[in-house]
Amino acid sequence: MSSRPPTRLPTQPPEDAVAARRSPEAPAPGEELQSHYRFCFGCGVDHETGLHLRVYAAEGVSIRAEFTVSEHHQGAPGLAHGGLLAAAFDESLGALNWLLRHPAVTGRLETDFRRPVPVGSTLFIAAEVVGVAGRKVYTRAVGRLDAEDGPVAVTAAALFVQVPLQHFVAHGRADDVARARADAEQGRTRSFEVNP
Repeated sequence: MSSRPPTRLPTQPPEDAVAARRSPEAPAPGEELQSHYRFCFGCGVDHETGLHLRVYAAEGVSIRAEFTVSEHHQGAPGLAHGGLLAAAFDESLGALNWLLRHPAVTGRLETDFRRPVPVGSTLFIAAEVVGVAGRKVYTRAVGRLDAEDGPVAVTAAALFVQVPLQHFVAHGRADDVARARADAEQGRTRSFEVNP
């Protein structure tokens, strides 16, 4: 038997991580978060075959999200595609950063699939920030079938890395960045300008 301590998973906060602090500018608990970009596959209202994920601020640094699996989201006949479910968790966990009011990108996402998610079912996701260490934000989530207390279908954990707003301007297509800014200025999406 090895005397080395067990290895910490990349999505587990280190011992020196601190509790996340919800920004005073964060939406109030129960308030629906607008889409951050209307053509986002996860939360975009104008993405034809997207998830149309609805996200609500919850208590502390947590959110609740839900989406209904459509025929556009199939992998096996009649069942949600596993990669699509991972995308739903990426979007849900990423929405937590809006409560911190700091842009971030996904560094690592781990998903555990516990049961099939049929077409027509609604997945209810509860997500929270479990720690912050420097620019790293550690998160976890549970997805349940057809009710907030339904059977667990998927669990996930993720690591996000906070970046300056300039990251998206530098790496995004110029036309899309301009469109996102215009939408935010018109109040059609969440504010594009968050603590650069």
